[in-house]
Amino acid sequence: MNLKKILIISGVILVAAGVTTFTIVRAQSGYTKVLTAKVVRENLVSIVSGTGQIKPKTYVNIGATSFGRITHLYVKEGDRVKKGQIVATVESVQAQAGVDAQQASIRSAGTDIASYQAAEKTAEATVDHSVADLNQKLLDWQRAQALYKAELIAKSEYDSKKAAYDTDVATLAQSKAALVQARAQTASARGKLDTAEATLTSNVDALNKTVSIAPFDGIVTNMPVREGETVVVGIQNAEGSTLMTLADLSIITAEVKVDETDIVNVAMGQLVEVAVDALPGRVFPGTVTEVGDQAILRSTGIATSQSTTGTEEAKDFKVVVTLSNPPAELRPGLSATAKITTARRQKVLAIPIQALTMRNPASLNGASMQTVNAASAGNGGASGAQDPGTQGVFLLRSYGRKLESVFVPVTTGITGATDIEVTGGLKEGDEIVIGPYKVLRILKNDTKVKRDNAAAATENTESS
Repeated sequence: MNLKKILIISGVILVAAGVTTFTIVRAQSGYTKVLTAKVVRENLVSIVSGTGQIKPKTYVNIGATSFGRITHLYVKEGDRVKKGQIVATVESVQAQAGVDAQQASIRSAGTDIASYQAAEKTAEATVDHSVADLNQKLLDWQRAQALYKAELIAKSEYDSKKAAYDTDVATLAQSKAALVQARAQTASARGKLDTAEATLTSNVDALNKTVSIAPFDGIVTNMPVREGETVVVGIQNAEGSTLMTLADLSIITAEVKVDETDIVNVAMGQLVEVAVDALPGRVFPGTVTEVGDQAILRSTGIATSQSTTGTEEAKDFKVVVTLSNPPAELRPGLSATAKITTARRQKVLAIPIQALTMRNPASLNGASMQTVNAASAGNGGASGAQDPGTQGVFLLRSYGRKLESVFVPVTTGITGATDIEVTGGLKEGDEIVIGPYKVLRILKNDTKVKRDNAAAATENTESS
């Protein structure tokens, strides 16, 4: 009897539960469950990311300037050096011999010049003597002419005086010719000395090139050669032509690549946060100090101006960030990620990015036309649609206790990590549909909707 009562009561309860469930399901039939959010004011920060590596602002590959064997390396990788310090030497036997030989030639040329200058002075004295002797012979001949006219001397004596005068004229001409020759020899010797000195300059330069000197204060960051190896003068960075890399680590930069779709927002002086893989948990502040104007092919790393192919592919642009206070443990080549703050907005209207959708009037009134969300719209629309339509959101409109969706065009500003600025079309406090995506992509005007935010909150709690 008691069992029968229990069964009857249980049956009544099940029937009541079934009626209640049926009533609820029937009441909810015809409604679309959506996720909603309200338009709020918040601070937005637009960030562009780029990856690359740490590099010193100033660095140089010290290359071999002379062929030969490395006789000594005065530094090792990691050493600090001063400007003008000798860092390496290459064998210099031939270069030193050339300098010594040329110095001997210069000394010999100097001796020759001294000899020719002495001969020149002797020739000048001979000319002076010949001039004086000629003057004397001229007086004697003039007296002889007067005496001969007065018939006071014989013809033979007169002829003797004239012959003596003529002889001294010839002697003077000979002395002057010898003087000219002596001066020419001196000039020639001076020319040879100038040539020898120029050759010595060349030889000294060749000798100096066997010694490598640090061009500035810095740290040796790379040394691909060893003492005793032979180096050659060749193309920079070619094997056997680079002795070491010297970097000035007083100014450290992060050289990163930024996608071509983001580079238009990057400008000089923007603040940057740099993270280095080797130093996890630390962020280094910096500023943008260089924005490249040449697109770089992502597949090859070659600038488009240097590429010979015309294929369309993803491109990046180089951006250089100078770190404000680089720590001593930073080293060139470390992988880095830069987050560039391109814009900031204080207390602006903002909505979740996923709320944006692209629609045209036909799709809003029941026509079957695919839409795309905001992320796809930024890449030119989905499925090759000819007309992406108007950007907007679905606003919730109340009719008593009922809620319906209505499409509202909006204008937007900067994009944050998850939210986007709204500059027109909405006001603070408006409630909009933000998902699910499968619902949002086919949602239409005047669709009856029902909030389902509790389920979303539960899913977020479980996933976290």
